[in-house]
This record gives sequence, C-alpha cells and structure tokens, in this order.
Amino acid sequence: MKSLNISIRMLLVLCVGFTCHASLASEDPNMTAEDRAKVIKLLNDSHKQTLDLMEGLSEEQLKFKPAPEKWSALEVAEHIFMAEGLLFGAVEKALAEKQNPEWETKTKGKTEFLERVMVSRDRKASAPESIVPSGKLTRSEVIAKLKEARAKSLKFAEETKLPLKAHTLDHPFPVFNTLNGYQWLIYIPLHNIRHNKQIEELKSDPNFPVKKATPSN
Repeated sequence: MKSLNISIRMLLVLCVGFTCHASLASEDPNMTAEDRAKVIKLLNDSHKQTLDLMEGLSEEQLKFKPAPEKWSALEVAEHIFMAEGLLFGAVEKALAEKQNPEWETKTKGKTEFLERVMVSRDRKASAPESIVPSGKLTRSEVIAKLKEARAKSLKFAEETKLPLKAHTLDHPFPVFNTLNGYQWLIYIPLHNIRHNKQIEELKSDPNFPVKKATPSN
C-alpha cells in the first residue's frame, strides 16, 4: 500500500509538471510562422482586391452614391487607408504599453472572433469622425495613399520580432474590449475585406452607371 501511495504521488507530480509545461508552451507571445504567413497573405490579397475593384472605373462610377448619405467607391477606398493608419497606430500604442501578464486570458479566441465578424456586412457600423472620408481626393491620390499605408503595415508584419500578443490595447467597442498587438494587426486586412465587399455592393447596384464607350477614331 505504501509503495502504491508513493507511485500515485509521483504520478500526480508528473501530471502537474506536464500540465505546467503545456501551459507555458501555449503562452508564447510571439507570432508563429502560421500567424505571420496568414496576416501577410491577408494584407496582400485584400490590398490587391481593392485596387482590382477600382481598376477601369470611370470618374462617374468612382463617385457614384446610391444615396446622398452613402459613400462612393472612391470614398470607401479613402476610408480604407485612413482606417489603416488608425489601426496601425493601435498596434504601436499596444507595443508602447508594458506586457500584459493576463494577455492570454484577456484575448483568447478574439482572433477567430475578428476573422468571423469583421468581414461580414450583416451589421453596419458608423466610422469615427477621424476616418470619415473627405471625398476631396483624386483617384491617383487615393491609390497612392492606399499603397503607402499598406507598404508600412506589410513591412512591419514581415520583419517584426516583437512579442505582439503580450502587448494589449482596449478597443473602444465593448464587444471587442482587450485586443493584443497581433489582433490589432490582423484587424487591418479584415477591415479592408469588409469594405471591399462594400465596393462590390456599389458596383452591383442597379443604378450604378454604365461605363460609356470610348468613341472610335
């Protein structure tokens, strides 16, 4: 019986040790190779889709609004780069904070949540005043700003070795609450995808202008 009790105690110690080891192993605050590859692909693909959606549109089509209070395709694209600046700023603000010892608990499951809800157009949201498009920029100006903002985000995603997940910043919307640096980073292309769908909706509107044929010589 004594030897049985000793064996049970040893087994418990081993189990506890294994559990602690597994817990520690799951708490790596750095991006995994898969994390990095995912966010880089999303950044590239969503950006390309925006440019493709705008390609070949006439000025009339770019500025078409289905209603006075709605945004045009050009304004949606302007909002995309403005929001990217704000969101990348959130990444930087998170990194400026001390590492959050509760980051794993506070942000668990939120990457998947963002991937699910951000790309959906089922629920509309009002943009903060700071990223409401002016509607005053030209096509070339908007495209240049889109490329500039994305190049900065992409370079960071490709090169950073910082423990993004350990640094957190609260989102102003309670539904998201605390997000870590990686989640703020992946928010950028997910938000982009959401608004690419908005441009697609505009282009499928029954009143979307038909592009006038170029007169032949």
